Amino acid sequence: MTPDQFQALIAKVTGEIAGRPLDGQLADFLNERFPATGAEFQAIAQACADAVAAGWMCEREHGGIKFGRVIKPCDALHGFSVDVVEMQDLVGPQHAHPNGEIDMIMPLEGDAKFDGHGAGWFVYGPGSVHRPTVSDGRAYVLYLLPQGAIEFTKQ
Repeated sequence: MTPDQFQALIAKVTGEIAGRPLDGQLADFLNERFPATGAEFQAIAQACADAVAAGWMCEREHGGIKFGRVIKPCDALHGFSVDVVEMQDLVGPQHAHPNGEIDMIMPLEGDAKFDGHGAGWFVYGPGSVHRPTVSDGRAYVLYLLPQGAIEFTKQ
């Protein structure tokens, strides 16, 4: 798995959601179009595992969270950036999503949930704020951020 191959996988997703509002309807669409048990979701999950093993994804670590921006916002991904984190039973730093955030939740061990949601997709709307939390196990979470916008806030 190379970064270019990974970008091509993600482009299939961003191509289907470009221009849509970031809301609950988008989460429903993603969970129907790219279900956690489906081939495309599983291909992205396997690509994340392969990229982490190869050392070019989640290459940084702080406070027990492995993370990294995999792709900066670009036209090929319709203005989305891609970040991936690996977390296990912990709460991350509070941050805001000026333009929203699309989360792909990939449990790795246990019955891992991200902010209370299991395998699949969850969407935070523009202006939302949260402390990302993985409970009940270990998971990768892939974040699609419109224009790469994220603001870390004081708690």
